[in-house]
Amino acid sequence: MSASESRPEEAADAKPATARLLMVDDEDNILRSLKRVLRKEPYELTTAGSGEEALQLLESQRFDLVISDARMPGMDGPTLLANIRKRFPWCIRILLTGYADINSTIAAINDGQIYRYISKPWDDDELRLILRQALAFQQSERRRLALEKLTRKQNRDLKELNATLEEKVRDRTAELKETADMLDLAYQELRQSYVTTTEVFSSLIDKRLPANRQPNTKVIALVKAFADYHKLDEELTRNLTMAAALYNLGKLSWPDELFTAPSDLLTKDQRLEYMKYPVAGEQLLMALEPLRDTAKIIRHHQEKWNGYGVPDRLAGKDIPLGSRILRLAVDFIELQFGLILERRVPRDNAIKLIKRYRDRLYDPEVADQFLEMVLEVAPDIDHEDPDVLVLDTLRLKPGMVLARNLYAASGMLLLNEGKVLTSLLIDKLAAFEKGEPDGHRYTLYVHRPDEETESTQ
Repeated sequence: MSASESRPEEAADAKPATARLLMVDDEDNILRSLKRVLRKEPYELTTAGSGEEALQLLESQRFDLVISDARMPGMDGPTLLANIRKRFPWCIRILLTGYADINSTIAAINDGQIYRYISKPWDDDELRLILRQALAFQQSERRRLALEKLTRKQNRDLKELNATLEEKVRDRTAELKETADMLDLAYQELRQSYVTTTEVFSSLIDKRLPANRQPNTKVIALVKAFADYHKLDEELTRNLTMAAALYNLGKLSWPDELFTAPSDLLTKDQRLEYMKYPVAGEQLLMALEPLRDTAKIIRHHQEKWNGYGVPDRLAGKDIPLGSRILRLAVDFIELQFGLILERRVPRDNAIKLIKRYRDRLYDPEVADQFLEMVLEVAPDIDHEDPDVLVLDTLRLKPGMVLARNLYAASGMLLLNEGKVLTSLLIDKLAAFEKGEPDGHRYTLYVHRPDEETESTQ
């Protein structure tokens, strides 16, 4: 396709750095005058002495603007500009005319659709201004045509896209869902691996203590039971479980005598060291992003409800909920293991101590929830014998044999170890229990019945 056959919008894509002007006149002095006026302008100037010559130049070269005299031998200006409009429509057309050439001017306007006409003699400054405006208009038109071309292409693409959009969206949605499901699964597996890893570390921490005084496994079981009984959300349950496994992490650097000593028998210097372990545990975990919330629970699990705990003396509900729960579980287990007082505290007495300090050391509401869970579920947390069951009075059956002495809330012995339970005895225990102060519930340790005994009952 030749230059003369190019479409206007294709020509609009071209933006020459220097505008090219074609000046057409049969009088050399007019052409020289035009060159003189425009010699300092950023244009490339070409001249032609006739309309025929101008068309030949336009066939072989590209021009942005044509200035033509109206009256010329052969092809006159209006005819030339009309031809240019048909064959090179992107080219700006300007007519030079005298006052007497009104008919030529009208013809140029109607047939050539010229941009402007300039009367002879012209004003040099006005001529330069008209040319600048014309070329600026041309550049604007080129940008408009280019945008129209782009818009047409985008509309075609959009139409094609719309034809298959629903299917593409459906396929892409399925692909994204599959990817999201895979990421969720991988994330859950990663988080579970952290829980498993913390429990491995928990067993290593326990090795620093005698076999009968290893609290971590029991604390983990207790917080899991609490979370399940009171339907805690999954995130808090996970963080609380990991905190239960690692709450002693900050003690690993301690000497054995400090690690095994009951906390109420520590010397002044030992107590100062003891109070640092929650912060030390937090610092060891903070570098692991998935354990940040776990580390925060550990940091504050030795805070007290009345604000006299460590390390930050937080009070009331400023203490994170997970820390308040962990404190109850840790104290309940460590009291029974002899890690707080110099003697082991029986389970029932540990319950009493939590009740006594429920509004000083512990959140009263959470303490009540904790004791409710302990009494209702009665998890086996203070003995290692798999043949011993821990039951409340509602789950007792005739023929069961006590594995431990049973005491009332007052400390009075109710039943001796080895006592065989009967229906009448179970009913009496239930009646005594209803009369206990503060809703005290009995916890009974009984030997697990063998299968033969169970089958005959």
